[in-house]
Amino acid sequence: MTDRPLTLMAVHAHPDDEATGTGGVLARYAAEGIRTVLVTCTDGGCGDGPEGVKPGDPGHDPAAVALMRRQELQASCDVLKVSDLEMLDYADSGMMGWPSNDAPGSFWQTPVEEGAARLAELMRHYRPDVVVTYDENGFYGHPDHIQAHRITMAALEMTALSPKVYWTTMPRSMMQRFGEIMREFGEDLPEPDPAEAAALAEIGLPDDEITTWVDTTAFSGQKFDALAAHASQGENIFFLKMGKERFGELMGMETFVRVQDTTGAAVPETDLFAGLR
Repeated sequence: MTDRPLTLMAVHAHPDDEATGTGGVLARYAAEGIRTVLVTCTDGGCGDGPEGVKPGDPGHDPAAVALMRRQELQASCDVLKVSDLEMLDYADSGMMGWPSNDAPGSFWQTPVEEGAARLAELMRHYRPDVVVTYDENGFYGHPDHIQAHRITMAALEMTALSPKVYWTTMPRSMMQRFGEIMREFGEDLPEPDPAEAAALAEIGLPDDEITTWVDTTAFSGQKFDALAAHASQGENIFFLKMGKERFGELMGMETFVRVQDTTGAAVPETDLFAGLR
């Protein structure tokens, strides 16, 4: 063992992804004295603008949106006590199929080797003991999430490091509960067509395939406040409507699949750092 602190590195696609997917573990491990490093790959310029104006609509200025979201991201990091924020600042690619997917300089158009080389430099600098990112499908098929997965796995191959590596996921039981609560709060959920329903059914994993269940209930208030820092993004409003207590009930457990490990820690596990301390 060395005097170097244990380090968690989370690689996310956009400002606000850190709060929804890993806000609990970032807050929990910061409180436990672990160094928390957040790498945000894009500028978030395809997010909502002021008063909810959407990309492509009159008045949507991607540069202004990116600046606003950068400020929100810093506020979120302050709430979660993130030790170090690194931004790769690629242009947000938008949702799959949007014209912005093809824009020069977008993250989706960036060669994986280029993004991976930049991330590998950060990995060599911070020497993370645990790395968290998305699965091959970016959890739900977003191009920037997929690209974040690709550059993370490629960057790991470029380094001589051997951290524990996790992909974020959600148990299918929680996905079902999530839908019930959305209806409880009056969200208008249109009936998906068969193709969409099949795709939704593939999101997450059966409960028994999840390797790692981290209880972050004690930090759900911070997670809520971090998400509130990104209040410009309309998709976050549903979570905020719950209030902190109900939010904590639903979002107090963060789940992962362990895909790389040299510690031999038994699974299922309740700690990303099992076997490291």
